[in-house]
Amino acid sequence: MCRLFGLHAGRSPVAATFWLLDAPDSLKVQSLREPDGTGIGTFTSHGRPRVDKQPIAAWEDRAFAREARRLESTTFLAHVRYASLGAHTYVNTHPFEQDGRLFAHNGAFADVAALDRRLEDVGTRALVQGQTDSERLFALITAETRGAAGDVGAGIAAAVTWLAENVPVLSLNCIITTATDLWAVRYPDTHELHVLEDRTRAPGRARRLHARSARISARAEDLGDHVLVATEPMTDDPRWRMIDPGTLLHVGSDLAVSCSFPFPDQPTRRLSVDDLSPAAAASQREGRPR
Repeated sequence: MCRLFGLHAGRSPVAATFWLLDAPDSLKVQSLREPDGTGIGTFTSHGRPRVDKQPIAAWEDRAFAREARRLESTTFLAHVRYASLGAHTYVNTHPFEQDGRLFAHNGAFADVAALDRRLEDVGTRALVQGQTDSERLFALITAETRGAAGDVGAGIAAAVTWLAENVPVLSLNCIITTATDLWAVRYPDTHELHVLEDRTRAPGRARRLHARSARISARAEDLGDHVLVATEPMTDDPRWRMIDPGTLLHVGSDLAVSCSFPFPDQPTRRLSVDDLSPAAAASQREGRPR
């Protein structure tokens, strides 16, 4: 199953090396189970998006390790892909960029042709460069956000609601970032999505983190205050909590976290993993060591 990772560090750029490479269940470790592509999305000091991605697993991608150690940003968006639709190519690898925002998705839905017709109607079909359902979902969010005068939360709510009412849905879990904001969706309850709010750093003092799991122990220096959203808890920190199904979570530049519930209780036509083809079903199983 694809893995999502989003980090918001507030107004000051930070490095995310620990979470990408060194944590007990880092994105690099998760890529051992998800082999089809890895990408990191960040923003420059001028707020311009930057995406570094390859259609190969993070553990075998030297560029991933290099960029993970070098990049600094106020927000990070990373994705480890297990493909369910679309070839293993650069254009099908997350994150995607549209209108200066970055997007990654974990899940699946059916009747992509119906969504394509909708995208033609709202004028964003041309934004889709690859074959994935994920990039199409993003294009619908972009269209709805444009229609809401740039209100990303309203755009997400309208797009997810349209999909829930018009196509069979397995999972629409996703994260969107800008240089100043992060949004995350867990809908419906098919796949997990977790959040960690860490705002315990004393002013002027570095903070050490020692994370353990059943498989590994890791240390990091001076992570700073941050909010993390991830498909699975990446450390044994008891403050990780699962996001409730149907949540639209928002993190602003002050690291304040707000949650709303703008989506239908359930999709009109809900898929299960057993409804998918064998290859697609394999890509949607949890696959997390317990």
